[in-house]
Amino acid sequence: MAISSSSNLAKEEQKLALKLLIPAFLILIIIALYPLGQVFYTSFTNREFASSTETEFVGLDNYKALLSVTVKELPPVIDEETGEQAVDEETGEAVFERPIRVLPRDPHLYRPSFEFSFFGNKYVVGARTPDFIRAVWNTLLFTFFSVFFETVLGLIVALVVNSEFKGRGAMRAVMLVPWAVITVVSARMWEWMFEPTRAGLFNMLGDRFGLIDGSFAFLSNNALQLPAIIAVDVWKTTPFMALLILAGLQMIPGELYEAAEVDGASKLRQFFNITLPLLKPSLAVALIFRTLDALRVFDVFQVMLSQKRYSMASFNYFQLISARQMGMASAIGVIIFIIIFAFAILYMKSLGVDTE
Repeated sequence: MAISSSSNLAKEEQKLALKLLIPAFLILIIIALYPLGQVFYTSFTNREFASSTETEFVGLDNYKALLSVTVKELPPVIDEETGEQAVDEETGEAVFERPIRVLPRDPHLYRPSFEFSFFGNKYVVGARTPDFIRAVWNTLLFTFFSVFFETVLGLIVALVVNSEFKGRGAMRAVMLVPWAVITVVSARMWEWMFEPTRAGLFNMLGDRFGLIDGSFAFLSNNALQLPAIIAVDVWKTTPFMALLILAGLQMIPGELYEAAEVDGASKLRQFFNITLPLLKPSLAVALIFRTLDALRVFDVFQVMLSQKRYSMASFNYFQLISARQMGMASAIGVIIFIIIFAFAILYMKSLGVDTE
């Protein structure tokens, strides 16, 4: 009888819990699932933003236009006089056929996204929407390097402020200043420091100390744009990672370190055998939060680079506001959602978040 009554009580508690969750489910449906469903539906149409043009259902056309990619090998240009591959007189590099002549034009025009060399051969990646393919690549590179540096530096900062030293409280407060600065404000601040003239902080310091000859156009040079954006994000977001990791460090019992010292374990061995294994759940949560946030980066790219270089989110903004292609922008939003969802599942499975 006791077992039966406890079982009935458990069922009643489950029913009560479900009833209490109904308002939360309704709010979730209203503010999340319904708008998400609208975006999915709009992505299958040619709807224009702020236009009276009649909307038509186009099926997968938007997705085909965004994701249609082809890779073609560029044939070498043959010198008519020597019968060998032509060489550029200024650079001394081998000359290959122009990508536009190699990429397909019918039934859809493919334009070059980027080129690469492999075992002496040169290839071009063509796409119907090359800006979007470059935006995906920019976002993935930004995510990988920014999250890597933020995690490493955040771990170092967290280990430092977790140790005993005079002024530790003030240090913990100061380290949060970059994270507290509004992203747009910090982007404008760094934009001034990256100015291509001597008015820019880095060019001024480099010129004064004789480190550079001339000046660097950080935000105009294709090779420097992404490193500059990554540096800005690392400066701002490292404190956030340090705070999450510090919370995990605070939960590790001090008795473990005392026992390790009694056993003669060095600080390095304590780190790899105690700190890192017990810090894994906190690191996993920090990596998930930061990676998902980096994949949808918008503000830094939009403020500092505008249309010079896109992230996925800033290209989505361009398609919606400037090009007014709401159907295409919705398809980009769906693709971003799928990529972020895939990364979240990958992280949870690989880092064992669901089992910790």
